[in-house]
Amino acid sequence: MAHAAPAPGRMPRPGRTPEVEGRAAPRRTPDVFDARTHAIARIAVPIALGLIYGYWVAANNRAGGPITGWNLLLGFVSALVFAVVSMALLALAPRMPRELHALLWSGFAGVAFGFLYSQSDESVWRAVAMSLVVAATTFLVFFYRYYTREDAFGIRVR
Repeated sequence: MAHAAPAPGRMPRPGRTPEVEGRAAPRRTPDVFDARTHAIARIAVPIALGLIYGYWVAANNRAGGPITGWNLLLGFVSALVFAVVSMALLALAPRMPRELHALLWSGFAGVAFGFLYSQSDESVWRAVAMSLVVAATTFLVFFYRYYTREDAFGIRVR
């Protein structure tokens, strides 16, 4: 099997970046997909997750009983709301400061989980308590993620 020969000249050592104007060139993760694929994924992924969520809500609501028209309506409306809110968060949340960014996503996760949990036959208080635990945990994880990947001015650092 033939391999390309290295170009003549000084080659950088493995694990090092070539220098640009006396400083190391910034490392970026490779972008495997083009811009069109990313644009389609920003719409397709929330819709797919919304359909999964809607099915899950409808399944919890019927609790093993027969599928009814109201059950289907609940599933599709839940899927639509989940997809629309997640698309809105994908568009708006990155423009927010890291605290609000984490708070928006944790609120979404808490409300989504709380509604899903409330469709089972548990009490409302248990659903509220569980959704608050999920929202608080999500906030801690996301705040840590955004805090460690942004500078003091909110600019993302790779």
